[in-house]
Order: sequence, then structure tokens, then C-alpha cells
Amino acid sequence: MILLRQEIGDVLRDLRQRQGRTLREVSSKASVSLGYLSEIERGQKEASSELLSSICEALDVPMSTVLHQVGDRIAVSEALEVPDTLPADFTIGAVSDAPSGYRTLTSVV
Repeated sequence: MILLRQEIGDVLRDLRQRQGRTLREVSSKASVSLGYLSEIERGQKEASSELLSSICEALDVPMSTVLHQVGDRIAVSEALEVPDTLPADFTIGAVSDAPSGYRTLTSVV
């Protein structure tokens, strides 16, 4: 099962570690306890939108970037769970008004 809090925590930890920053540095700048930030990074606690905003600000990363990375991770996880068969009446067609170089898929029933 995909847990949003786990994916958010993994992304936040990865961003922090890539910056070479400690939990203590980020927790101080975000005004959150070290223990609570650790629990968020380990997916044990849900971060409120306000707290997530503070953590993103402390990491100097837009919240949209964090959420985009979380969405990408969830999409990959969901793709792994997609059954390999489709209903008989399900077909896929390309939409012709998609921007050049892009293919937008739609289901036709």
C-alpha cells in the first residue's frame, strides 16, 4: 500500500541529504522539533500543510517541487500495481490536439 506520509518523508529526507544538511539544521530553521522532523522523514507522522511549507522553506525548495517529486514516486508505485489485462471494451487512442511531440491518451468505451 502506498502511504503519502512515507513518500513525503522520503522526498524530504532525500532533499536534505543531497544538500548535506543535518536534521538539526533543518529542524531549527523550520521551527520544528528534531524528533518530529525525524518522524516525518521516516513516514511515521503526517506533516500539516503549514509544517510542510516551513520545512520546504528551510530546505530552500518550493513546495510544488516536493509535491511533484512525491507525485512522480506515487505514479511509479501505482504503475507497478496495474494489472496486465484490461477490460475487453477498453481502447486507447491518441488525441490529435496534443502539443507537438506529446501524445495524450484517452480511454474510449
